[in-house]
Amino acid sequence: MYMLPLDELSVGSYLFLETDNIIVLPTGRLIQFNVTRRDVIHRFAIPTLGMKVDATPGLLTVVHAHITKMGTHYGQCSEICGINHRFIPICVEVVSFQSFLFWSIMVNF
Repeated sequence: MYMLPLDELSVGSYLFLETDNIIVLPTGRLIQFNVTRRDVIHRFAIPTLGMKVDATPGLLTVVHAHITKMGTHYGQCSEICGINHRFIPICVEVVSFQSFLFWSIMVNF
């Protein structure tokens, strides 16, 4: 995911948190995140979901989450990992399971 350029932001958007790709997840299901990194150690945090996990090169970290709060959740790397540290945002949209099924069918066509 990359930050949206300033000219693509709309009124009400969050500067440095809006991304070009959004992770869409269903509510009420157990979700498994497989986290790793290629270059340096990062610590991804999504505070509204209560998640904070290290992404370590050469190590696969597995985190489980049972998300019940629908909506858009923002996060970013919370470690000072290099010059482009602030350019690692995360945007997760949590929708109902029925909406998720419809969305996943539409994306695969």
